[in-house]
Amino acid sequence: MKLPSQPAGSVADADGPEDRLRRFVTIWSRAVFPVTATSMTRQEFERHLLPPARELCDALHARPFDTTPAHRVGQALVAAHCTDPDALSRSLGVVDAYLVLYCGDEQDTDAEELRARCSRLQHAMAAGFAQALRERTLAEQESIAHSALSARSAAELALHATESRFRAVFDGAAIGIGIADLDGNVLEVNETLTRMFGGLEQTVTSKNILDWAHPEDGPHVWRLYDELVRGERESYRVEKPYYRGDGTVLWTNLTVSLLRDAAGAPQYQLALMEDTTERRLLNLRLRYEATHDALTGLPNRTLFFERLEKTLLPGGESRFGLAYLDLDGFKVINDSLGHSTGDRLLVEVADRLQSCVTAPAEMVARLGGDEFVALTTGPGSERQVAELADRMLAALATPISIDGRELTVRGSVGVVEGPAGERTAAEVLRSADITMYRAKSAGGNRFEYADEEADARAITRHGLTTALPAALERGEFFIEYQPLVHLGDGSVHGAEALVRWCHPQHGVLGPDRFIPLAENTGLIVPLGRWVLQEAVRQARFWQDEAPGGHPATGPLRINVNLSPTQLHHPGLVAETVDVLERSGLEPGALCLEVTESALIGADDDLLKPLRQLAEMGVDIALDDFGTGYSNLANLRRLPVSVLKLDRSFTQGMQQHPVDPVDIKIVEGIVQLAHSLELAVTVEGVETGAQAQQLRELGCDTAQGWYYARPGAPDRIRSLVLADAV
Repeated sequence: MKLPSQPAGSVADADGPEDRLRRFVTIWSRAVFPVTATSMTRQEFERHLLPPARELCDALHARPFDTTPAHRVGQALVAAHCTDPDALSRSLGVVDAYLVLYCGDEQDTDAEELRARCSRLQHAMAAGFAQALRERTLAEQESIAHSALSARSAAELALHATESRFRAVFDGAAIGIGIADLDGNVLEVNETLTRMFGGLEQTVTSKNILDWAHPEDGPHVWRLYDELVRGERESYRVEKPYYRGDGTVLWTNLTVSLLRDAAGAPQYQLALMEDTTERRLLNLRLRYEATHDALTGLPNRTLFFERLEKTLLPGGESRFGLAYLDLDGFKVINDSLGHSTGDRLLVEVADRLQSCVTAPAEMVARLGGDEFVALTTGPGSERQVAELADRMLAALATPISIDGRELTVRGSVGVVEGPAGERTAAEVLRSADITMYRAKSAGGNRFEYADEEADARAITRHGLTTALPAALERGEFFIEYQPLVHLGDGSVHGAEALVRWCHPQHGVLGPDRFIPLAENTGLIVPLGRWVLQEAVRQARFWQDEAPGGHPATGPLRINVNLSPTQLHHPGLVAETVDVLERSGLEPGALCLEVTESALIGADDDLLKPLRQLAEMGVDIALDDFGTGYSNLANLRRLPVSVLKLDRSFTQGMQQHPVDPVDIKIVEGIVQLAHSLELAVTVEGVETGAQAQQLRELGCDTAQGWYYARPGAPDRIRSLVLADAV
């Protein structure tokens, strides 16, 4: 069927949801109106379709999801005289092609789930259409049949005056009609029923109704039949399969009515049969498409969740095991060789994983992308799921050949195993997902078992990640300052700004809890900008409070950390200049700390903004020096003026006697730094003996708990006015 072309303009051009809905209705009416037997004009018909279309749109986004509205829409089509078979086909085509396009632009549901919902709505719509059409047809045909048989009896009593009229109705009916006696012997059938059973009348009339039992008959079918032939009920309606002569199955909607004689005694039974085989196949196809992945043919997320929820019901299977697999490095293949190659790779992976499912209680499904999941149930699930995970990883060990290329893929698997009835399907899958990423972080090509504590930590990390943007807007971050002390005279030289998060539930969090999360989400850029603004503002306040600064040190300097992501941000230099100019702080009073690992192998493009800041007078400190294993010769090309020696080099100096090797290492670094005209700052100074040793080795400044812990800005000012020691 050729659908109407899309209206001029794109969906994005629509003024709002109502306009997009009306465009959808216009497409629907243009497709269906030509095959509709109605007295309405096309414009009236379009207005008639607006309420059903709105029901479909609402059902697409309903929570919880329910297909009942789509069932009603299918019935409404029949009520609007859209009974031509092509009307259903065209309506399903329009819903499939345009419902998500015009009604699916909500942000709370992903595209894959919307498509799955759309398929299920089509299924329900077809079922509603079929039910309404069947009821309408059966009502008409049953009325005709009863009238015909009544006319036949009257005709026999009146010397068969109306035999020709009965015969025309009986033989020309669009559904199968059969008459049998109360013993079940078939007396007469019309041509339609004969064709339904293969075309040979004698194969039907030679049968007894009891010979047509089928293995899928429910017990109620023959109970209703017995009640009818005993005269205890007037009719019944069931869905019943039959075997044809060639062994194929005929599915019917069967209506059986009891015919009584003039005295009211049961005499015959009248059967009306509607062939629903093709409709049933259509329903099965729609159901399959809604519950199976279109690319691989595996069960999809919808079907897997149905199976998992059933498995986890209390009183169901005693235990379950779930293996959640994600391919390692699949994105690289997709990006380098194209999505077509990636899709073919996924098909091959799906086939291999399907071969791993060897037991009746096991299944494998594709959740989306390169994520697959396998399920096993039964008392031995703990052993079975481990074996299943091993088979899945082993299945990926052999390279996959695509277009002459040998592609090797590996997988990371998260395994969850336990008793049924304790967790929901969503909780189990979340735990498996978290565990899978733990396996991936451990190097991949392995499986890990779920751990409640690890899950809790991951959930907490996720909660912190999602709370970060709002926390910055609500002002939940604050800065503590740790003094930088001259080793020569113990005076306060400046302070390092250290950001903290006052979380409503978790209390005060250190940077190690949230800075990596901010790095991963990109929020580190606005957070870093805020820290720089606050720290520079505080440094300017210190200067204004004591113009000219401390006699021994000059104006207090402020040290602010820069993350690797900030280094790559194109606005770093401009934002830093803007902050300094707005505050009035001199560039020489600001020192930006960059970790050594962030500058390992740095090219000129990365170093360019740091050089520009250094040329302006901003000091650049190389933080955590000695942990990045960088080439010492690189120091000559880095625009740094300060080396911050990592605490790992000086921890040994807290003990007595001091290891001479530690002294030699620190002494060598200090001499190298001074020869390059670099100042040396030492972190983690905790004892007086350690400070004295570092002073003797020539270190310039130090910070640590020996002098002061990070604290409020007022503490720094009080230390400036006294000996820090």
